[in-house]
Amino acid sequence: MNVEATGMIREPLRSPRAAGIAGVIFALLLGLAMVLTQWSIPDGALDDPTWLEERAAVMGFAMGLLPFAGIAFLWFIGVIRDQIGDLEDRLFATVFLGSGLLFLATLFVWAGLVWASLATYGADPSWGESDAFLYAASMIQIMAGTFTLRMAGVFVISASSIWMRTQVMPRWLVVFSIALAVVLLIGGSNIRWLRLAFPIWVLVVSIMILIRARQVDHEADA
Repeated sequence: MNVEATGMIREPLRSPRAAGIAGVIFALLLGLAMVLTQWSIPDGALDDPTWLEERAAVMGFAMGLLPFAGIAFLWFIGVIRDQIGDLEDRLFATVFLGSGLLFLATLFVWAGLVWASLATYGADPSWGESDAFLYAASMIQIMAGTFTLRMAGVFVISASSIWMRTQVMPRWLVVFSIALAVVLLIGGSNIRWLRLAFPIWVLVVSIMILIRARQVDHEADA
């Protein structure tokens, strides 16, 4: 169909505001899931099967939030790439996109391990006293600290590198992001509450995106 002949005008898709809201949704859902996890499993008590019984409902609810958080995170990745536009560097863009997808993959594997542990214990409580449970608990701890948080660190540092080159975000946010990425990469497996750092960062970035989108709308109206 000829666009000119029909008089239709194709306007570019305006995604920043919607995707910025998606980033806020991701931050809130993941943050809530992490808080519930930290509350349900005390520090150093992951290999104690008590949480599988006493906190089963809470942990099941927390894991149920993560698929929706993952969907929102994909929109968040899209809006950051949309902000960069033609200034996107292929090297950093590849690392940025790849680390974001790997973060989601490791997050879902971690959630799957927790959910499978809850289901197995529910079917056979004696499983909590077996060596298989100790193996599952070790896998849950390794996936959460060693892989998921460090992939989040790579995602943050790649985003900050892109912002440094393109100057689409303020310098203070770039410096803050680099410092946070270093902390996630080095201390991710040692400090459990660092799991909240990544959703907080996404929340800050999303708010900045919404503010910039609002400014652009005001300038366009003017």
